[in-house]
Amino acid sequence: MKWKIEYSKSFKKKTAKLIEKQPKLKEPIRELFLKLENNPYDNALKTHTLSGNLKGSYTCSLTYELRLIFEINDEVIHLIDIGTHDEVY
Repeated sequence: MKWKIEYSKSFKKKTAKLIEKQPKLKEPIRELFLKLENNPYDNALKTHTLSGNLKGSYTCSLTYELRLIFEINDEVIHLIDIGTHDEVY
């Protein structure tokens, strides 16, 4: 089953800036989106739920320092934020 991915305007902007600053991230980000589409719970993504003010959201790892925050509703993945640990939490 393929999951549908939705990107917010702010997420698209932040991702574009991140790729502009670090062009080497373009391919890993594309691969991450493909993995999410196929299975957001894939062990390789290290997906886990969040608590606190982000309760109900999930996070997964792009690189050692970069995280992706998203929500899942009715088989749709809503991408919320991308950045370092301190930026997204």
